[in-house]
Amino acid sequence: MPLPPLVEPIAALGDTERVRTARHSRLAGFGEISQRRLAAARIAVVGAGGLGSPVVLALAAAGVGELIVIDDDSVELSNLQRQILHRVGDVGAPKVDSAVRAAADLAPDTVVRSVREHLTPDNAARLLAGAHLVIDGTDTFETREAVASGCEQLGVPLVWGTVQGFDAQVTVFWNTPPHDVAPVVLSDLYPSGSVGEVPSCADVGVLGALCMQVGALLASEAIKLVTGIGETLLGRVLVVDGLRARQHEVPLRRSATDAVAAASGPASVSGSSRTVVPHVGPAALAGAVIVDVREDWEIESGMIPDSRHLPLDELLADPAVLAGAGRVVVVCQVGMRARRAAEALRAAGVDAEVLAGGIDAWQASGASRMSA
Repeated sequence: MPLPPLVEPIAALGDTERVRTARHSRLAGFGEISQRRLAAARIAVVGAGGLGSPVVLALAAAGVGELIVIDDDSVELSNLQRQILHRVGDVGAPKVDSAVRAAADLAPDTVVRSVREHLTPDNAARLLAGAHLVIDGTDTFETREAVASGCEQLGVPLVWGTVQGFDAQVTVFWNTPPHDVAPVVLSDLYPSGSVGEVPSCADVGVLGALCMQVGALLASEAIKLVTGIGETLLGRVLVVDGLRARQHEVPLRRSATDAVAAASGPASVSGSSRTVVPHVGPAALAGAVIVDVREDWEIESGMIPDSRHLPLDELLADPAVLAGAGRVVVVCQVGMRARRAAEALRAAGVDAEVLAGGIDAWQASGASRMSA
């Protein structure tokens, strides 16, 4: 079903921008008014990696007025196989700097606001505030949940995609669509706690060209939402099999649990009833009991000094083992297992928090003096 345009158009395009985007204006059903809507749009792109790279390039080229690019990471040589924003000379530099440079080269009228900050459940709504829509190009499910929660707080649509190996998914979530359209949120596709630990690109690899294909799909969904043309993927999941060159759709509807919750009262921030767990940075570890929930083989590479090792399965079997421990900060490699552990601890009455970004963030912070 076509949706009304998200953005009111600016009064007029500049002469140079009118010429630069002329092939858009000639599209049947698009015209100059849609181009003027793009020029008025403010889109947040979370992640400037494999998916965020083609998204930033495509939206800048399309003439979007403002891009808010959120990423706290720096460019590594291994990124360049798929993260096409960056160049060899960018290795070691902030990824958001590449977004500023590339957009300026493509579309001088597009303003890029770079935000070098790690998005968490605590700051998501603040970082995303003011955007007409959000595109999630992140690579951990913990961050994807935080992005989704922030969008639900703000009531803005979320264009969402994920790539792993040769496979991908693309869809649109929106908890406050126009009144005649059914809302769909991330927890309808992946209920809280159903995903488990997701392998990273470093673990299983990713086809670089597929990132570009999916990034283009994400950008197209954003353009359709801004301008009101065509039909978006709200209520549908596009599943891409890159190895066999196949695509198919899966219908997506609001879960029965969410529907009941909506009927009985206001929805929670995340659309589910899970415990809200605070996330903290490395500086907040002082004075806390640090609990590392990784497996035995993982801690062979080192632990945060003075931390206690308690594998996730053991902790979930008896969360009360930490009763009376005081303030607890739970740590895993990147944060997802730590969140599950902290939820169980808080349900058992323990004051538990999560180290945002896990051991990886600890090491990147420069505070790491790992002990074997």
